[in-house]
Amino acid sequence: MKLKKQVTVCGAAIFCVAVFSLYLMLDRVQHDPTRHQSGGNFPRSQISVLQNRIEQLEQLLEENHEIISHIKDSVLELTAHTEGQPALPHHTPNGSWVLPPESRPSFLSVSPQDCQFALGGKGQSPDLQMMAVYSLLPFDNQDGGVWKQGFDITYEPNEWDMEPLQVFVVPHSHNDPGWIKTFDKYYYDQTQHILNSMVLKMQEDPRRRFIWSEISFFSKWWDNISAQKRAAVRRLVGNGQLEMVTGGWVMPDEANSHYFAMIDQLIEGHQWLEKNIGVTPRSGWAVDPFGYSSTMPYLLKRSNLTGMLIQRVHYAIKKHFAATQNLEFMWRQTWDPDASTDIFCHMMPFYSYDVPHTCGPDPKICCQFDFKRLPGGRINCPWKVPPRAITDANVAERAQLLLDQYRKKSKLYRSKVLLVPLGDDFRYDKPQEWDAQFLNYQRIFDFLNSQPNLHVQAQFGTLSDYFDALYKKVGIVPGMRPPGFPVLTGDFFSYADREDHYWTGYFTSRPFYKSLDRVLEAHLRGAEILFSLALAHARRTGTDGRYPVSDYALLSNARRNLGLFQHHDAITGTAKEAVAVDYGSRLLHSLTNLKRVIINAAHYLVLWDKNTYHHDPAAPFLGMDDMRASQDSLPEKTVVKLGALPSRFLVVFNPLEQERLSVVPVLVDSLHTHVLSEEGQPLPCQLSAHWGSATNVVPDVYQVSVLARLPALGLRVLQLHKSFGRPTLASSVRLYLHGRDLPVHQQEAVPLHVFPAAANDFCLENQHLRACFSGRSGLLQSIRQAGEEQEQRVSSEFLVYGTRTSKDKSGAYLFLPDGEAKPYIPKDPPVVRVTEGPLFSEVASYYQHVQIMVRLYNVPGVEGLSLEVTCLVDIRDHTNKELALRFSTDIESDDTFFTDLNGFQIQPRRYQRKLPLQANFYPMPTMAYIQDLRSRLTLHTAQALGVSSLASGQLEVVLDRRLMQDDNRGLGQGLKDNKRTCNRFRLLLERRSTANKVQDGRPVSFPSLLSHLTSMHLNAEALVLPMAQEKPSPPALRSFLPLSTTLPCDFHILNLRTLQAEDDSLPSAEAALILHRKGFDCSLEAKNLGFNCTTSQGRPPTAPASTWTPWKSPLSASAWCSVSGSGRGADRPGSMGAALSPAAPAQPGGGWASTPAAGEQALGRRCRTLQRLLPSNLLVLCSQISEAAVAGLPVAGAGHGSRQRVGKAALPCSHGCPWRCTGWAPPGPWGSTGAARSLVGLGQLPEELLCTGDRARLELVGNTRLFSKGPGLFLIEVFTLVAWGSGNDALVPKVPGQQVCGVPGALGSCHQEHPLSCCEDRRGCHTPRDPWG
Repeated sequence: MKLKKQVTVCGAAIFCVAVFSLYLMLDRVQHDPTRHQSGGNFPRSQISVLQNRIEQLEQLLEENHEIISHIKDSVLELTAHTEGQPALPHHTPNGSWVLPPESRPSFLSVSPQDCQFALGGKGQSPDLQMMAVYSLLPFDNQDGGVWKQGFDITYEPNEWDMEPLQVFVVPHSHNDPGWIKTFDKYYYDQTQHILNSMVLKMQEDPRRRFIWSEISFFSKWWDNISAQKRAAVRRLVGNGQLEMVTGGWVMPDEANSHYFAMIDQLIEGHQWLEKNIGVTPRSGWAVDPFGYSSTMPYLLKRSNLTGMLIQRVHYAIKKHFAATQNLEFMWRQTWDPDASTDIFCHMMPFYSYDVPHTCGPDPKICCQFDFKRLPGGRINCPWKVPPRAITDANVAERAQLLLDQYRKKSKLYRSKVLLVPLGDDFRYDKPQEWDAQFLNYQRIFDFLNSQPNLHVQAQFGTLSDYFDALYKKVGIVPGMRPPGFPVLTGDFFSYADREDHYWTGYFTSRPFYKSLDRVLEAHLRGAEILFSLALAHARRTGTDGRYPVSDYALLSNARRNLGLFQHHDAITGTAKEAVAVDYGSRLLHSLTNLKRVIINAAHYLVLWDKNTYHHDPAAPFLGMDDMRASQDSLPEKTVVKLGALPSRFLVVFNPLEQERLSVVPVLVDSLHTHVLSEEGQPLPCQLSAHWGSATNVVPDVYQVSVLARLPALGLRVLQLHKSFGRPTLASSVRLYLHGRDLPVHQQEAVPLHVFPAAANDFCLENQHLRACFSGRSGLLQSIRQAGEEQEQRVSSEFLVYGTRTSKDKSGAYLFLPDGEAKPYIPKDPPVVRVTEGPLFSEVASYYQHVQIMVRLYNVPGVEGLSLEVTCLVDIRDHTNKELALRFSTDIESDDTFFTDLNGFQIQPRRYQRKLPLQANFYPMPTMAYIQDLRSRLTLHTAQALGVSSLASGQLEVVLDRRLMQDDNRGLGQGLKDNKRTCNRFRLLLERRSTANKVQDGRPVSFPSLLSHLTSMHLNAEALVLPMAQEKPSPPALRSFLPLSTTLPCDFHILNLRTLQAEDDSLPSAEAALILHRKGFDCSLEAKNLGFNCTTSQGRPPTAPASTWTPWKSPLSASAWCSVSGSGRGADRPGSMGAALSPAAPAQPGGGWASTPAAGEQALGRRCRTLQRLLPSNLLVLCSQISEAAVAGLPVAGAGHGSRQRVGKAALPCSHGCPWRCTGWAPPGPWGSTGAARSLVGLGQLPEELLCTGDRARLELVGNTRLFSKGPGLFLIEVFTLVAWGSGNDALVPKVPGQQVCGVPGALGSCHQEHPLSCCEDRRGCHTPRDPWG
């Protein structure tokens, strides 16, 4: 604001000087003595002089007019810059491009309390830390006898005399939603028959039990059964015979899946179960994922599950845990100091989840009790001893044989309660198998239970039956830690099932579809948010009749297709080729539909006059940013054709909750293209050729890259303007052919210099860093950061792994290399193309099998602080080869590196020299890094791939795999369906300022704040939507800015998800807001980050108590809560802090006294938590509002499961006002009134109101759900999205007597009935700004 005033004053002064000069010239002409002639007669010479003077005067007037016009334009331009308009770049004498510094100052404020979290708490150390376990074990793989990977188990016969063994046999059928067959083929061939038989056979005997986990199959079956059968299912669930375990849409892979998709498929399944069956899952079941992430237990715990089961863990880990009776443990997050994330976990001890490997240690005996293998069937026992039907004659002998296995298995656990799964893939698909299994086992149970001397009680059970019995046996309530059971932290990657067969290949298998998965995920999130916002406004303005509400069905279908692809044989790349095509077709179908949803919402939101909105599916108002010809093709960017019109509109969507300054590329058909803001101001642009190959330019197509400031979660309207005036700044290109005789096709508009030979080494540079490249290979060699004298070696190279020549070879699952990687040697030297321009410069190197492009943006802030790396890989002519990219540095990382888990948290890794090379690869869904005390190098990725660090200072990622054979894990195929695949990365080098070896030695790590934002920029690209139709007079458009200020830097809006109505295809009035607060490492320098935000625990600075006056709520007793209060855990993100008593006195500095109050303790704790979750401009009003308190908002019901409507308010708080909330005394047991259903089985909590101020401009009615805490801090807010702020009283509290704080730049109210009691005066009162204004 100060700069703007200075520019205005300066411009006015220059204008005054120009006018005064003109006045003096006129005065001089007027008093010229030659003009005064006698008699009024003028000689011709004097007339000629007068004419000359008049002409000079006219010329001076024109010149002054031009000067004034330039001054005016300069003032306007500078004023625009002060308001966020990017400045135009210019060329310096030395030939480099310089972008003027940002006229708008940037700041980053990090609260010291937020840094404390990454430094670690003072909690107790876990009993089992997985990195330490790996260091401890010899991994010697000794022969264990009948239990090949274990040891002999012995017991004393009288061990159960005092405490009988309690056995729960859990029948199950593992149904893969696609693997050897497609999802639909499996359903029609097997799954529907399993479920139909289940309903029939379970009703025959109330002692029978069954569990089911895949809701994708169950929902498809549900849609095709009768009402009578549905009622029977509900009865079976109600009486405990049928349990829905985990309740996700699928049983997801835990290595490659992103946490957005993991949560989304969990919500989709839980919502379906609640709506159709009225049940919430209690226990998790994951028998088939190929290794386990610690993210999943965290999500299950926050979904209110109390127990979980896993199976595919490294056989050496199983053996060690079995020997120490640690197969059951409390699984805790590494960053959790107070056990709030603990969930009870049961690990199955043996090789597989099939019947031969679940009853006990001897598969030869257990197979005899798989009664599907009775003689005469299609399958038998590989150990050549078949099962025998149970009769009165043999029941005693058979029961004793089975009990021996049960007893031996129970010796591996700490309790006298035993879990015995009974099932396998697609079991129980015929009625005969139901009879064979249930009847024969029931005869065994009846015999065992009738023999008191055996001290055993055996029965069918569900998974929760087992957990409940165990909890009861040890005397605890579900969810608590059983006495004497260990606490474990860490994850279970990488997995080996035997010998050195490590399942690390699937981290990269079929990378094309891994990339498509993330593209769909980003589009789904963007579509969810825009649809929710557009629909809310359309309903408020009464235009929802014209809005395509049917788009909700497209959203729902996309959620389910994305969820389906998280299946552990889908995103892993381990399904048959035809099944992969089916998955790809589903992903592409949903991607196309989501683009339509985004287009329709964006069209509505940018219209100035919403009444002119018209949805025409055949002629959409906006076009798509790109198109894919088929499910296995790369996208082709849309070319915007200006045609005969002078301009075309673009709408650019920023899906981030942070404002971003980005280079937005657009393909156009005109060389003479400029980009203007909606106000008509020119924006910085760079004109580049559009290359079709290494040496060929696509004719008549140009890339215009515009530097635009994009509003958070907003839509920016831009104009493509055809102008034949000053040309757009063009990039220059140097092409090095390395002696190859290749034809070169170029465009005259873009300068191109062709060099037949190789180049010398060269560098690219911006204001933040300098990147140097090899002239011969075109590959990156070093990076130097601004302010550093020496360059940091960061060299890149391509490598090739082969596979073994022995019987066991690499396949879709396994990585079995033939030794260390060998350098990639192409047939021809690369063509290297160097492009330099005002907004970005890049180096593209074209090899036979890979094209690598490294781009450096000349942009302030996040995008200019890292290198963008793109690899276009095509290895379709390879045989049994895997292509990798390795970065080598001088960073002294030793044997330690770090990979992320599901994009949610970081897991430290250690290179284990005692293990084979393939054992040291790990999944990398979003990032991996290496570091020492001085530097950290982070590789960010836009798709999940396998990564490792095989030597100090190295980081390598496997790009693609082509393998010609099966690896004997059931698929029956190799990986021969490779595609041209584009892998996208960002390479970020950071300085560490406060690191130390003690901190680095801890089993927990965090990205920096810059690293978090870099990952977000990479994974949530801006979408460019050109106006699809050429219209001589298009409707008036304006940018849509839902947030006038971005959220805190460490906050991420994971989703804004409209919930379904009773009709699945239609949206309800409710939506779910999912917030995630991220933990970050403050030891890395944060200079010149270029964004304006704060962490400060999501709150404004506290002010002295004298600056405000407390107020009373008309809604029962009052209680205030402040995020700056003292108490346990007050210094870390997501901590509950201390409860606050009503009318607690303010402390010096604005804090609060911590005094527990029985009636208000829980409320204060929750208020405090919610306030820490929310940004500084949001206020939480925690209220139980009765029907009488809010006119027109009746209570929908009371008691468990009802939904109560609550009041609306908007309470933006000034900088002089502390956080506060009104309180209430709970009317009964926690959650006994107004409790709402949860998205994912969350606990019953009272309804609350989340009020927003000007920043979000949303009126919300609904229920707040605390989903988690810690670095993955979640809030799920289920609410009704009521209205947008528009007009003076749009966001005025509707409850009489409540007050509003008004401050400049925030929505407030100056209504007399709402006194500004916490503001010193009324200077903050103003008219609210319209969100589209």
